[in-house]
Amino acid sequence: MPLELGVWRIDRDLQQVEFSSLNLESRLEGILDKDITIASPNWMVIGRQVRTTFEKIVDLLAIDQTGNLVVIELKRDKTYRDIVAQVLDYGSWVRTLHSEDIAKIFSDYRSRYRQKEEDLSLDQAFCRRFKLKEMPDELNQSHELVIVCSTLDPSTERIVTYLTEHHRVGINAIFFRVFRDGDREYLSRAWLVQPSAQDTLASDDDSKGQWNGEYYVSFGHNNDHRDWGEAIKYGFVSGGGGTWYTDTLKMLEPGSRIWVNVPGWGYVGVGRVTETAVPVDEFMVADKSGQKVPLESLPLKARNMGKAADNKEEAEYLVRVQWIKTVPLEQAIKEKGFFGNQNTVARPTTPKWNHTVERLKKRFGIS
Repeated sequence: MPLELGVWRIDRDLQQVEFSSLNLESRLEGILDKDITIASPNWMVIGRQVRTTFEKIVDLLAIDQTGNLVVIELKRDKTYRDIVAQVLDYGSWVRTLHSEDIAKIFSDYRSRYRQKEEDLSLDQAFCRRFKLKEMPDELNQSHELVIVCSTLDPSTERIVTYLTEHHRVGINAIFFRVFRDGDREYLSRAWLVQPSAQDTLASDDDSKGQWNGEYYVSFGHNNDHRDWGEAIKYGFVSGGGGTWYTDTLKMLEPGSRIWVNVPGWGYVGVGRVTETAVPVDEFMVADKSGQKVPLESLPLKARNMGKAADNKEEAEYLVRVQWIKTVPLEQAIKEKGFFGNQNTVARPTTPKWNHTVERLKKRFGIS
């Protein structure tokens, strides 16, 4: 069904806040360029008004932390069906881009829209944005197509959902609406299909294969909020900073086998889940005396892991794991052709995941 979103003011009498789409789409490009995290915390803008080889213009082009591209197209004055056809056409172009093409697009973007900012290469900006040591070896292994609008008609929504669910096309819609309360304006956001609900879409080698039962986990090593060495020591994987990062952790049930990738480093561990996800303030471990204590009560390198513990949406969530094999970050395993994904947890069906798991079994020396 088409998105219906309303806002009511309740601090006084119940009063509905006025919704308006007046000039929103003409403003959104600049708003998203200024802070793309209001759409997704996992994107970085690398291009704006990007000209394709067939002389069409992509509104915004972004990259995620695994090096995959995101086409962001505003509906503006296009018809619903035209916008779907257009983003699919853009997808046919994006899949042809190589690393040098992406670097050139980013350089042009910085020259045109970021002249007053520090001159950064794509590698520098990427590593700074995602707090990584280096970029992935391979870029643009898959891509996403995102329609930005205030609503979709029922027919177009059915088409987008059909392409996503039955043909695994990485197409989605994100709805923005402006609500006015006097002289104040509020921007709301909702996805047609929650990004965390999509596994691996729009991959060039995705042939609708069967999931092999092995889970992919992305562990965002960041000394302030989570530390891989402590994850090894205390037996967990985690995610936090919003439901986009934590919802997929709920996929992990006791007995699930996981393969852990640290973006920018490589694969660092394999283990079996023993308990489902809990907030950081409920995760208990043994201290030096053998007593059970909350993990956040210990002197951790990740000193900010419990910072948002009182906010259930922003809090860090941990899944207990019995490790089968782990290596330190410096010994992380990377190979060309390995699978990577932006979600904290995924159930990939692409042949690339099967290849990755088989190679990791050999590298880790397990069956």
